[in-house]
Amino acid sequence: MIDHSTIERIFDAAQITEVVQEFVSLKKRGVNYLGLCPFHNEKTPSFTVSPAKGIFKCFGCGKGGNSVNFIMEHEHLSYPEALKWLAKKYHIEFEEKEVTAEELQKQNERESLLVVTQYASKLFNENLFNGREGIALGLSYFRERGFRDAVLKKFEVGYSNEKRDDLTSRALDAGYKKDYLVQSGLTIDKETHLFDRFAGRIMFPIHSLSGQVLGFGGRIIKKDPHAAKYVNTPETEIYHKSRIVYGIFQARQAILHADRCYLVEGYTDVLSMHEAGIENVVASSGTALTQEQIRLIKRFTPNITMLYDGDYAGVKASLRGTDMVLEEGMNVRIVLLPDGEDPDSYSKKVSNEEYAKYLTDNETDFIKFKTSILLSEAKSDPVARANLVRDVVRSIAVIPDQISRTIYIKECSSQLSMPEEVILDEVMKLRKQPTFRERNSFPVQDSVVNTTLTKTGEKKKPFTAFYSEREILRLLVRYGSEIIDKITDRETGIETITTVADYIVTQITEDELGFEEPLFEMMFSEIKFHTEQGLLTNERQFINHQNPQVSSIAVDLLTEKYQLSNIWKEKGTWVETEEMKLKTVVTDTVLKFKSDKIKLMQKELQKAITEAAGDQDKMDQLMEKYRLMTVLQKQISSRLGDRIVL
Repeated sequence: MIDHSTIERIFDAAQITEVVQEFVSLKKRGVNYLGLCPFHNEKTPSFTVSPAKGIFKCFGCGKGGNSVNFIMEHEHLSYPEALKWLAKKYHIEFEEKEVTAEELQKQNERESLLVVTQYASKLFNENLFNGREGIALGLSYFRERGFRDAVLKKFEVGYSNEKRDDLTSRALDAGYKKDYLVQSGLTIDKETHLFDRFAGRIMFPIHSLSGQVLGFGGRIIKKDPHAAKYVNTPETEIYHKSRIVYGIFQARQAILHADRCYLVEGYTDVLSMHEAGIENVVASSGTALTQEQIRLIKRFTPNITMLYDGDYAGVKASLRGTDMVLEEGMNVRIVLLPDGEDPDSYSKKVSNEEYAKYLTDNETDFIKFKTSILLSEAKSDPVARANLVRDVVRSIAVIPDQISRTIYIKECSSQLSMPEEVILDEVMKLRKQPTFRERNSFPVQDSVVNTTLTKTGEKKKPFTAFYSEREILRLLVRYGSEIIDKITDRETGIETITTVADYIVTQITEDELGFEEPLFEMMFSEIKFHTEQGLLTNERQFINHQNPQVSSIAVDLLTEKYQLSNIWKEKGTWVETEEMKLKTVVTDTVLKFKSDKIKLMQKELQKAITEAAGDQDKMDQLMEKYRLMTVLQKQISSRLGDRIVL
C-alpha cells in the first residue's frame, strides 16, 4: 500500500496547471485558467483551473477535482494508478507502508490469484501455438474460421489440453499452490483428485482495464452432447462477470478515438470485428447487461451501438433490460445484420470497407427500432398496441435528458399515430413515481455523490438526501475554520471563540441528527472528529482526500460558476457577500436542516400511526410525538421569519 507521506508528497508536487496543460490548452483569465473541456464536446470554454485551490471544474459537464482526479478521469486509471502516474512525472519514489495481517493476507491473496491466472494464460497460449495438440485442434480451428495469428496473439487466445489435469499438474510442479488454483476457478477439487475446469477447450482470457487476466471463457471444439459449449470462470475474488465486458482492454483506445462502442454477444464476434478493422468493440459474453458493465463502457463513450443478427425473436429477447442503458444517459443505436448472419459470419462474407459501410448505413435509433419491432407483433390488435405504447413509454421515461425525451416523444407519436400529448402525459406520470423522484431529488450536475460508495455486498440505500444536507457540508468545507462568534467572560476575561464547524457540529450532535447520504455522514464524522480534537477544518484536507469521490464533492462544493466582475470591484460597488452575513447564513441553514429532519420524522410517524391502527395506547403516544414535532416545526419557521431557505 502507498505510504500516506508519499501521497502527500505527490499532492504537493502535482501542480494542477502543469498536469492539465499536458492535455488541455489553457489561457489565463484573472487568477484562474480557462480552456475547452476534455471530457465533453464544447465550443465555448467552460473548463476552469484554479492554481490557488489546486482544482479544476467544468461548468458544462460538471466534472471537477484535483490533479489525481483529473488523471483518473482523463486516462481512465484507478486512484493508485493515477498516483503512480503523477509520481513518475515528478520523479517521486514510492514508499510502502506496513499493513495489518488481515490487509496483507487479502492483498497477497488477490495478487496470488492474478499471478496464477497470468501463468495459466501464458501456458494456454503456448499450448495453442507450440503444442502438438494445440496446433492440431485449437490453431486449426481458428485458421479454418479465418482468424490471423496477429489477432489471436493480440487477445492472448490459447488452448487447454485434453488431459484432465494438464494445467493443474504443471502449475503444481511449477510451485503454484493448490488453494490458489482452486480459488481462481482453474482447478476443481473433488477431494479424491484435482482436475482442470477447461480441459479440451480453446481459451479466451478476460482482461481488466489495465490488462491483467481476471478469468477465462473456454469453448469446446469436439462434439460432446454432455458438455456445455462454453464454460466461464466462476465468481472469484478477482473475477466478477457483472463488472466486466470482454475486449475492453484491447478496445479502450479505439473507443475513445471513435467516441462509439459496438456491443456484440460473443468472444469470436469481437475477434472477427478486429479482423475487419473495427476495433472499438466489446462483448457482453452472452450475459444480460448489468449497470456495472454499462458504466464501464460509459467511462470511454456515451455512444453505444448494439449488433444483432436477423433473428427477430432473439432480438426481442435481447431488448429486455436495455432500458438501463438509456437510464444511464447513453445514446443507444441498433444495427440489425442480414437474416441468418452474426457479426462473425458476416465479416467473412464482405470486405472490411463493406462491413464498415453497412454498420454506418444501417444504424437505427433504439427507440425507433423497439417501436418497429413491437408494432410488427401488435399489428391491428388494440390490446397489444396499448401494451406496446406502455412498453415504449417506459423506455422513454427513464431517459434523464429532457431534450432527448421530447424528441423521442415526437418521433413515437408519429410512428404510433398517437397524439403527442397522450405519450407525454404517460411519460410524466411514470417520472412522478417515487423511484423517479428519488433518483432526481438531488441535482446531478451539482453533486458528484454516488450511492455505489456502499461497501461491496451491502444493499444500496435509496438516495433521499435533502438539499440542506449539501448546504451544511458546503459551509463546513468552505468556512469551517471561520469565526462567527466571540464571547468574553467578564469575571475571568477568558475569550470563547466559536467557529462555523464548532457551531454546526454542536447543533447537529446535540440533537442526535444524522445525514441520509452515507458519504455526507462520513465527511461530517471526519469534521466532527477534527473539531472535538481542537483542530481547524481545512478545505485542502477534502480537496486532497484519499477518497477520490470525497475530493470531487469538495471541489463541487467550493466552486462557483459566477463571480463578481472586476469592473464592479473597481467602481467600488458595494455588494453584500456570503462572508459578510456568514453567521446568519450558518444559523439559517442549520435551522433548515433541522426542519427537513423533522419532516422526515413526521413522515415516519404518519406511517407508524397507520400501522398502529387498533392499538389506541400506541396511537396516542405516536400522535403526541407528532404534535411535538409540529410545535418544533412552527418554532423553526418563526425563527426563520417564514423565509424560504434553499
